[in-house]
Amino acid sequence: MQPPAKKNAIARTVLKVLGSREPTAPTAGDGEPVIVDGQPVQPPAGEGALENHLGGDEARNYRQYEYDVVAPHVGRSLLEVGSGLGHFSEQFAGRLDYLAVSDNDPYCVEQLEKRYADNDDVEVLDLALPAKIEIRQKVDTVVMMNVLEHIKDDVQALKDLAAVTEPGGRIVIWVPGYMQLYGEFDRKVGHVTRYTPTTLSASVKAAGLDIDVIKPINFLGAIAWWVAVRRGGAGYPDPRLVKIYDRTVVPTTRLIERLIRVPFGQTVICVARVPR
Repeated sequence: MQPPAKKNAIARTVLKVLGSREPTAPTAGDGEPVIVDGQPVQPPAGEGALENHLGGDEARNYRQYEYDVVAPHVGRSLLEVGSGLGHFSEQFAGRLDYLAVSDNDPYCVEQLEKRYADNDDVEVLDLALPAKIEIRQKVDTVVMMNVLEHIKDDVQALKDLAAVTEPGGRIVIWVPGYMQLYGEFDRKVGHVTRYTPTTLSASVKAAGLDIDVIKPINFLGAIAWWVAVRRGGAGYPDPRLVKIYDRTVVPTTRLIERLIRVPFGQTVICVARVPR
C-alpha cells in the first residue's frame, strides 16, 4: 500500500490539474455573480470565457474524444443545442445537408450568426429549452453536449426536441455523470443534477423515446474529479493545468474504454431514438 504522504501528494496533484480550491464565481462582466431566481447559473459567454476549459482550446484531445464518440450517430441533418461559439458543430459541417445551431446566450447567438452569415445551409436559433422549437425543417439528429443537466424539466425539453426530429431519428445526449461527483463547480455553473444511466434512462423513456445506447464514459476523469471536487473542494478548472489533464488522462481513459466497458464515469452518453 502507498504511504499516506504519497497518497496525499497524488491527491494534491490531481486537484491542481483539475481546479482551484478558491474559484472565482461566474460573473456577468461587472464582477457580480450571475443569479437567476436566487440561484447561480452558468455565466454568460464573453469572448474570453466561452469554451475555455474541457472541450475548449486547452483540451484538444478531449474535444476530439467528444467528436469520436458522437460522430457515428450523426446523420445528414443536425440540430445542436447549446452550440456556444460553434466549435463542436463545425466539425460536422462538411458532411451535412443541413445544420441548425442554437444557444440562449445573446453573445453566442450573435457570434453564430456572424460565423454562418454566408452559409444558407446553416440556421441559427435563439433557443432556451423547454420551448416550442421554430426550425426550418426537421432533422435526423439532435446533439446536446452538457446541456440537459441545466434544465429542470428535462422530460419536456426532450419532448420538444423529439417534435423536430424525424421518426427514427436520434437525440444524442452528453451529460455529467453521478451525483457523487456533484460539487462547487456544478453548483456555480447551474447544474440541476448529474445523471446516472438509470436516471437518464428514466427521463428519456418518460419523454417517449427509445434508447439505442446509454453508458458511462471517461472513467479516469471520474476518479480524478472525485478527488478534486469531493475531497479537494475544487471550483473551476484551471485552463493552464487542464492541458496536463488533456495530455495524460484523456488518452489513457480512451485506451481503457476500448478494452473494457467501464462501470462509471465522469460523463454519461445516451443515444435516444424517436419512435417511427
